[in-house]
Amino acid sequence: MRIQVNSDKNIGTDTRMIAFVEGEVNRFMKRFARRLTRVEVHLSDVNSHKFGTHDKRCRVEVRPAGHRPLTASNGAANVEQAVTGALTKMRNSLETVFGRIAARRAVGDGRGVHAGDGGGTRLRAAAGT
Repeated sequence: MRIQVNSDKNIGTDTRMIAFVEGEVNRFMKRFARRLTRVEVHLSDVNSHKFGTHDKRCRVEVRPAGHRPLTASNGAANVEQAVTGALTKMRNSLETVFGRIAARRAVGDGRGVHAGDGGGTRLRAAAGT
């Protein structure tokens, strides 16, 4: 998993900030690291020179191997909170996406059919008549 950190001209990305972002990405995405090819983090300041609440924005783009990219964004009062919020949203999205993929595979293997739904029995009976 490759991590790339980008920012606009209003956010300074020194080595401390890059280390923080990479550490948070590794912490939040460690469950999915083998399944991700790249994680891009985009930091921006919405009002640039003006002060405001929730004017720091973080957008995370994740590229799962063999799937379309996913994005999540979060606005907060400072960059650290924006990064943490966006990564939390992304982790939740990845859990949903990979959970659905696993459920589809389980149904295809026959392990996902629950007792009482009768789906397989009806199909066989309809094919036999």
